[in-house]
Amino acid sequence: MRFEIGHAILSLIVLTAVMSGGGLGLASDTVVDGGARFPRLIASNLEKRTFTLPDDFEGSRNLLLVAFQREQQQQVDTWLREMKQFEELDPEFRYYELPTIQSPNRLVRWFIDTGMRRGIPDKKARSRTITLYIDKKPFLKALGITDESRIYCFLVNRSGQVLWRAEGRFDDAKAVSLRECLQRLMRPHSEGLK
Repeated sequence: MRFEIGHAILSLIVLTAVMSGGGLGLASDTVVDGGARFPRLIASNLEKRTFTLPDDFEGSRNLLLVAFQREQQQQVDTWLREMKQFEELDPEFRYYELPTIQSPNRLVRWFIDTGMRRGIPDKKARSRTITLYIDKKPFLKALGITDESRIYCFLVNRSGQVLWRAEGRFDDAKAVSLRECLQRLMRPHSEGLK
């Protein structure tokens, strides 16, 4: 995701600074034992493919990088640089960038998508960037997001169950936690093959 649009357009989009989501009470880098689910919604990627989420996520385990502001691309990029190690670990792992914007009118939506498409020359990156133009309040509540000043990372399965979550920039502790979670989730499958 590259928010390659002017600040004037961003000012047209009402971004709620803090939403009370009835939080899940989870700390960063938390393995989740059920409960939280990615909400059902329809969205399109920057290649204009329509998705019904979470059903259309392509992996058994999908890391979702949820961002709210253009400036958060730097935080997202810290994750993107590290995705290869998790793809090599888990063949059923996929990742997506989810810029999340309060639903604007069609003209503003077209302008945002066009700007992001131009800012991302790589077709694979465009295909895994799914812009969410939504009513953010129920979305934030469902995922326990209470602060839009940083990005959120959710590992979900195809039914949308949140299996792991983290906030902010990638770091070594988050790498270890995500790796351990993926290994634990893959274990039942590999043990069943024996």
